[in-house]
Amino acid sequence: MPEKKVSASGGSAGRGSYAVGDARRRLILDTAVDHFGKWGFHASSLARIAHDCGITQGGLLHHFRSKEDLLLSVLAQSEEHDVERLFSAELESYAAFLDALVRLIEDNARRPGIVRMFNVLVGESGSVGHPAHEYFKDRYARVLAYSVERLEEAVRRGELRPDIDCTGVAREYLAVMDGLQIQWALAPDSFDMPARVRDYLRRQYAAIRATAR
Repeated sequence: MPEKKVSASGGSAGRGSYAVGDARRRLILDTAVDHFGKWGFHASSLARIAHDCGITQGGLLHHFRSKEDLLLSVLAQSEEHDVERLFSAELESYAAFLDALVRLIEDNARRPGIVRMFNVLVGESGSVGHPAHEYFKDRYARVLAYSVERLEEAVRRGELRPDIDCTGVAREYLAVMDGLQIQWALAPDSFDMPARVRDYLRRQYAAIRATAR
């Protein structure tokens, strides 16, 4: 069996190369978030992204096959982060679910580049030919379905009124959250986005909980 090469630091050379590759991949993804957030998908270029990463376009294409592949990888990474934040703990009530949503918004407020990118790409992807069209269409369907399920569970538990329109309630708060994020992305210092989302969700919850009159 060939002898494994060992780096000067004591680790295997293979492990070190993997670490460098992972770090470069993260740098490309982070840089792409900034570019897609500023210029959208169509006006962004792999050459500029590679330049800002300090690598050649060929080096970038070693990690991502195309600009479309890079875009979908950026979106997948962002969604993985959101899923981890929202589903990392068992949510025993609809009120706890709303608290988790606010924490996610608070986290997004610390990542303005992600918020800008999301807003720009959602607008662009309304065109059927956009490479992220199906992604955002499926994403909104998944988020809506999950939200409706949380509402229906809360109705069955007696936490919420039985006469509420669960789909309507979910669509409403998703629209408000997205609308506030758009306003905040345009002028981050103009208002406290997490606080505005929290206030709205509390008013909505007070209106639909089972004890409301």
